[in-house]
Amino acid sequence: QLVESGGGFAQAGGSLRVSCAASGPTFSAFTMAWFRQTPEKEREFVAGVNWGTGKIDYADSVLGRFTIYTDNAKKKADLTMNSLKPEDTALYYCAAEYSIVINTSPAQYNYWGRGTQVTVSS
Repeated sequence: QLVESGGGFAQAGGSLRVSCAASGPTFSAFTMAWFRQTPEKEREFVAGVNWGTGKIDYADSVLGRFTIYTDNAKKKADLTMNSLKPEDTALYYCAAEYSIVINTSPAQYNYWGRGTQVTVSS
C-alpha cells in the first residue's frame, strides 16, 4: 500500500513537497516512482528511485528542479519540487514495483497511491 501526502498550491517559482510512504515488504529490487497526469495528457514519469542501488532517475522536464529524498527505515520517499512552473500543475501519483530497473512506463507498476494535487499559479 502506498500513501501520499503533501502537494497543494504554490506560485510559479515556489516550492512544494509530496511524500509517499510504503507499507509491506521492501527489498533491494524495489522501485518507487512519481508520475503525474492532467486531463489533457497521459500519465507521465517524473522521477524514480531504486531502494537497493540508490539509483535515481528524473524526467528531463524536472531535472535540476525536483529532488527525491528517501528514508529507508520509514520506507518513505519525498519529492521536493523547486522552481515550480504552471506546467507542473497535475495530479501526482506515487507508484511502486518490485523491479531493479526504474521503468518510466506506468504500465510497469502494479502498486499505486491515490494521487495528490499540485497546482502552480502563474
